[in-house]
Formats: sequence, C-alpha cells, structure tokens
Amino acid sequence: MNQYVALLRGINVGGKNLIKMTALKSSFEDLGFQDVHTYIQSGNVLFSAAGSDQAKLTKQIEDALSKIFNYESRLVVRSLKQMKDIVIHAPRGFGSDSATYRYDVIFLKEPLAAVQAMKSVTPKEGVDQAFAGKSVLYFSRLISRASQSNLTRIISLPVYQSMTIRNWNTTTKLLIMMEAMSVTGD
Repeated sequence: MNQYVALLRGINVGGKNLIKMTALKSSFEDLGFQDVHTYIQSGNVLFSAAGSDQAKLTKQIEDALSKIFNYESRLVVRSLKQMKDIVIHAPRGFGSDSATYRYDVIFLKEPLAAVQAMKSVTPKEGVDQAFAGKSVLYFSRLISRASQSNLTRIISLPVYQSMTIRNWNTTTKLLIMMEAMSVTGD
C-alpha cells in the first residue's frame, strides 16, 4: 500500500463548500481507501491506496467528492516520498523564524509546473519571498507587514485554480502523520 495525502481546495472557507471531516473520511473509505485520517477542517485527508498513479487517484477522488458533496472538487494528491522531498528541499531557513514570518507552501496541481507558477507570483519587495520547488512554491511574508503581501493577489488569478495553500506547520504535521502511519501500518 502507498501512503498519500489529498489536499482539497476551497472547502470550509468563508462559509462555502461546508464538509464535515467525518463525512469526508467516510467518503474516502467508501472509495476503498484504507487508513483514512483527516487533519483540521481545511480538507487534508491521509490515506493508503494500492495504486501508484496519482493522476488516476486524483480524478477518482475529485469525481466522487463532486458527486457526493455537490461542488466542483479540486485537489492535489502527494505521496509520502513527495511530502518528504517538499519538506527536505525547502529553502534554507524556511519555517525557522515563525515570530517574524508566515510561511506557506503552495501545492501545484498538474500540469502546472513551479516555473510557470512563479511567473504569476510577484513578491512585494521587503515583504514577500517566493521560491520554486518541485511541484510547489515556498512563500514567506513578514507578519508585521502581512497586509501589504502580494500573496492575496494570487487568489484573483486564473492560475490559482491549480493551487492549494497550506501553512508550513500544517505541511510538516501532515508529513509527521504520514510517516507515523507508514511505520505503524495504521
């Protein structure tokens, strides 16, 4: 079995697409996935699956969730190995000064590549920093000047439909949970 996390976009935000995590967990179990766990209300689902074709898994899950919850489901699926790579290959010092900076990982939905996505991201000088990774962008912004950050501008761009954002703490917590599940077989 392969360990995955599904990162749903646009649920339980601003009163839209309200989905209870218990219902989300049940829907993944009904699809035949094992070891299903959810983490916080923003739509993070950890699961095990026999297949290794992430595009097929993504489509299967999106189609099912769209039907079950009556909304246009969009999500990003990452394997345990990919999550490890995302955390290990973060820019030097990324996530290390949480008193000064807010750190986010922008997960990209294929076929969007980091090089393409970076063309849409315009960091505000002195406030933001953005770095391209493999299938992600790393974004940090000064907390003291967060209202001046250009991260919020990305939401209005068409490319945003192929992204989902998680803060650094959530990203690292998901990896820890996936690693623990792979060790225990849970």
